[in-house]
Amino acid sequence: MREAGRPGLRRRARGRPRREPGPLAWAVARVVVRAATAATRLVTGLLGTSPVAGRERISEDELRDLVAAATVLDPVERRIIDEVLVAGASLVREVMMPRTEVVFLSTALTTAQAERLVRVEPHTRYPVVDGTHDDVVGFVHLHDVLLRPDQDPLVTVGELAREVKRLPGSKRVLPALTEMRREGHHLAVVIDEYGGTAGIVTCEDLIEELVGELHDEYDTPPEPTNAGLPTTVDGRLNLADFAERTGVNLPNGPYETVGGYVMAALGRLPVAGDEVPVTVAPAAPVEPVGETPGGWRLRVLALEGRRVARVTVAAVRSSDSRRETGLPTQSGPNRPAGPS
Repeated sequence: MREAGRPGLRRRARGRPRREPGPLAWAVARVVVRAATAATRLVTGLLGTSPVAGRERISEDELRDLVAAATVLDPVERRIIDEVLVAGASLVREVMMPRTEVVFLSTALTTAQAERLVRVEPHTRYPVVDGTHDDVVGFVHLHDVLLRPDQDPLVTVGELAREVKRLPGSKRVLPALTEMRREGHHLAVVIDEYGGTAGIVTCEDLIEELVGELHDEYDTPPEPTNAGLPTTVDGRLNLADFAERTGVNLPNGPYETVGGYVMAALGRLPVAGDEVPVTVAPAAPVEPVGETPGGWRLRVLALEGRRVARVTVAAVRSSDSRRETGLPTQSGPNRPAGPS
């Protein structure tokens, strides 16, 4: 009814059947369309141009502006689109679980031995290695170990191993997710530039990079995050998430985590109590109005082996930073005695 009443559209007589185009009309239409397309390509080819030359490609910033101006998108949809654009520049090695955190199973383990191991671990898939961690031959699912059709305890993990996918650490997140979904893989081994095992990544890791953390009823509740400083963060937190949580942008370098930055700044393996100053511009205001931060200080709280586990982030006032760097503080008769 609404479409029939719009201006420029002819109202069909009530009760009059709609005429469908016959086979001859369809054939003529195909010929006309193909002839017009061929003529267009011929003319543009003679002129040295392309039929799509007039279509301009927009930049990422222009696309962000279009998304920001779109009134049909709600805040959640805007955030997801923004995360997709950010993830377009993210690499698999930035979202993977490093090999130091991965639980590997040896091919020589019997299912009875593997069962005792997987019952105390929170994972559902385990890479299977034949020798070192760089020799990953496949993976086993939790069901392969606990819910086998045959209950022969002498069956080895190597006999149950399934084929595992391998991805280079330099691959982008979105192409990796598309490839894993198309091939039906849930887990992939991440390979570094030297051919060794850098870690593993799952489809869930890649999806969380796009839409945020996913939690189920078996996950431990997330730690509460403080809006300002000081605060405590995990040493495995990547630089982008660290800047979003604390408002402090760490300089780029040969590292991808807060713990990596601390290690690079110290120039040695860190120990509990080490402190590292940060003197870069903040990503967002982190101090109350009236105070000027002179920098930030990262303090190592705890280690797990040789890895930085917990880091405290605190703002440093200008006077403290001058005192640490040896800069002279204001003194003498020009220094005010107190608030006026």
